[in-house]
Amino acid sequence: MENPKISALLIVFNEEKNIEEALKSVEFADEIIVLDSFSTDKTVDIIKNKYPNIKLYQNKFEDFTKQRNLCISYAKNDWILFLDADERITPELKNEILKEIKKPVTRKAYFFKRKFFFMGEKVNYSGTQNDKNIRLFKKEVAHYDENKRVHEGLSNLDNPGTLQNYLLHFSFDSYEAYYKKVIHYSKLKAKDLHEKGIPYQLIKQLSKSAFSFFKMYILKLGILDGKKGLTLSYLSALSSFKTYEFLKEKYS
Repeated sequence: MENPKISALLIVFNEEKNIEEALKSVEFADEIIVLDSFSTDKTVDIIKNKYPNIKLYQNKFEDFTKQRNLCISYAKNDWILFLDADERITPELKNEILKEIKKPVTRKAYFFKRKFFFMGEKVNYSGTQNDKNIRLFKKEVAHYDENKRVHEGLSNLDNPGTLQNYLLHFSFDSYEAYYKKVIHYSKLKAKDLHEKGIPYQLIKQLSKSAFSFFKMYILKLGILDGKKGLTLSYLSALSSFKTYEFLKEKYS
């Protein structure tokens, strides 16, 4: 029986700092596909000059769901391995992936547990202790929910499995980079809320922002992460606040 084959997929924009390490960590895949959103840095040049066997496509970014679904459409193999450019597959996780998909009976999708790094330092709490995302799945269930522009998820899953080895997530190397992502995600979330007819309410903006901070800093033990936990909790609150600020603009 022929071994199952994997298509490793990445959607990227201006990832010149991350792209090489990310690609190296998925070299075991049978094909690697990168969908670029017309990067303005050296991302595309690096791929073309150093990784000629990689299938490179470009498409203007609208939202994460559309980019992921388009990238999936280019894949030819039965298994999809999705990786963000700031994530790394460890050798241990690689071996577990290859072993798992060769089993006679498998799940249709698998969660990867993640170890989170912020500005080069490991974060142990702040909600990251339970962080996991579906990164490996069969192409037959490979469709992201089009009702979500951010925090996108597969739309037709039943009882996914969880792999035991960790995916490394080197989230941001600076506060400014994280802040920029918060603003970008907040605009997309505001668009989702507006299209669902959800009105802007000041009390909801303030209460959700306050609870976001409390949830991460206290309930999810961000306080134990010291300054990193305080910063991440603030940015979580800011994300909620900015989402409703952008929603208010849509109704003005």
